[in-house]
Amino acid sequence: MPAALVALVVLGGCGLLLYDVVAVRADRPAMRWRRRLARELAERPLDDTAVLAGAAAAVAVGLWLLVLALTPGLRSVLPMRRDHADVRAGLDRAAAAAVLRDRAMDVAGVRSVRVRVTRRRADVRAESHFRELDDVRGDLDRTLADGIRGLGLGAPPALTVRVARPGKKG
Repeated sequence: MPAALVALVVLGGCGLLLYDVVAVRADRPAMRWRRRLARELAERPLDDTAVLAGAAAAVAVGLWLLVLALTPGLRSVLPMRRDHADVRAGLDRAAAAAVLRDRAMDVAGVRSVRVRVTRRRADVRAESHFRELDDVRGDLDRTLADGIRGLGLGAPPALTVRVARPGKKG
């Protein structure tokens, strides 16, 4: 809806400008606002504060539009697998992290878990307090790989699991 409104405003502005250009080509006078703008631009020096401020604003808007064009939209939403052509769905990254955190807490020996899900990776850091770390890591790998498959994501993130004892980093 916002894009449609912006498109309508731009279309209206372009139509008004096109009408004025065609009127001038047909030997009619230009609209008053266009004559005034042309006179102002012709009389003002380039080092004028208003001209420099307008140029800086135009550059800032242009850079912002480039950044928006180059970055993907809805960065916090992971696209889900499309089983039907007319249905599109997405899963919030925080919700995916919560699901994986809950699955990891069900593994025996896991004391606490931190999960961070990005578009490409799922980083899991777990603390184990009574089982062997390799056994816990293996169980977590199996459980979380199954959990990622169960999320139904279009491009499942790569899984990284780190297991340590409480109070140690690793």
